[in-house]
Amino acid sequence: MKRTWRWFGPSDLVSIDDVRQAGVEGVVSALHHVPTGAVWTRNEIALRQAQISRMVDGSPSGLMWDVVESLPVSEDIKKQKGDWRAHLDSYRDSMRNLADAGIGTVCYNFMPVLDWTRTDLAYRVATGATCMRFDLVQFAAFELHILKRRGAEDDYPVELRDAAAAAFAKMTDVQAEELTGNIVFGLPGSAEKLSLDDVRAHLAEYDKISSDRLRGHLVDFLGEVVPLVEELGLRLCCHPDDPPFPLLGLPRIMSTEEDYTKVMTAVDSPANGITLCSGSLGARPDNDLPGMMHRLGDRVHFLHLRNVRRESDEIRGSFFEDEHLTGNTDMVALIGAVLEEETRRKAEGRADWSIPFRPDHGQDILDDLNRKAQPGYPAIGRLKGLAELRGIISALSHSDRVRG
Repeated sequence: MKRTWRWFGPSDLVSIDDVRQAGVEGVVSALHHVPTGAVWTRNEIALRQAQISRMVDGSPSGLMWDVVESLPVSEDIKKQKGDWRAHLDSYRDSMRNLADAGIGTVCYNFMPVLDWTRTDLAYRVATGATCMRFDLVQFAAFELHILKRRGAEDDYPVELRDAAAAAFAKMTDVQAEELTGNIVFGLPGSAEKLSLDDVRAHLAEYDKISSDRLRGHLVDFLGEVVPLVEELGLRLCCHPDDPPFPLLGLPRIMSTEEDYTKVMTAVDSPANGITLCSGSLGARPDNDLPGMMHRLGDRVHFLHLRNVRRESDEIRGSFFEDEHLTGNTDMVALIGAVLEEETRRKAEGRADWSIPFRPDHGQDILDDLNRKAQPGYPAIGRLKGLAELRGIISALSHSDRVRG
């Protein structure tokens, strides 16, 4: 398992020096400042590689850009309207430029309108640490009383609508604005920032796009790009929905093992793969993460290892980002399944036998609380998570255990 670390570029408050000291072997990054649908040029890719390769004092970092997260798929492609064919051409050009630069793994997602969604970016837990949280009542309050989405009432039972109304009644204007910002929060340096009117316009365009139709658009997208992915020797891997259940009346098509199986079967190529995110998928109680790794592991090209604590047993419910070893996912069992898959791949002679992973998200602890880095991506919280994950990997890989 290759240790990697997500880095958002020069604006990231966790520096390449910090990344190097964390003990990772590679970097996960993206060109967030490039507008979605535009080509990632060779010069921009080379610049990011150069930034990763040097520490603050100019000395070599010894790190390389190993995984792209993410090369974004435009809304036009997802909806198959507007400039979607031109965006496909740009996507292919970007992949050619990434392959020429020696970068082999490309993560993407097919979530409509919003990427990951949280209602609180600094939820305080009992230890005093803070983390990201999704509160279903708060989200319902946003959707029903701030966004005022047409038909939203039909998506919530009466008791949840009542709870949302009560929560909204207690909100100040500042709190309502903060909640809105949290839900439509973008990545640092992103070229696009959505307003409420932007969200409403996108939602209106998805009115006639069912889950089956959106899945068809994903299969069409893969049919257009996977032949080139195979030719270039790349690995393309789809990130799951986050959260893995319907929001805003939008279709969700990558939330369960069945969802992944449908897409992997429809475009049956080793290059068409999976980003197995234990946090995103783990927010849903019917997802068996170790089992998914056993059954779908052949197509897993990238791993996000994090944990969430579900606050109910419902498919759609509230949750918060827990410590890496104390959430609802059995991280020891999941890593054991990963190591078994790597052993199998190595025996087959696969060049990609070592699967890159990163300690995903993390709680803000100690100096993180004052650093105010990208929500979900603190320095010390992720370092703690990485240390815990490395301990499991070392224990399960120990020669004495293997002999036993």
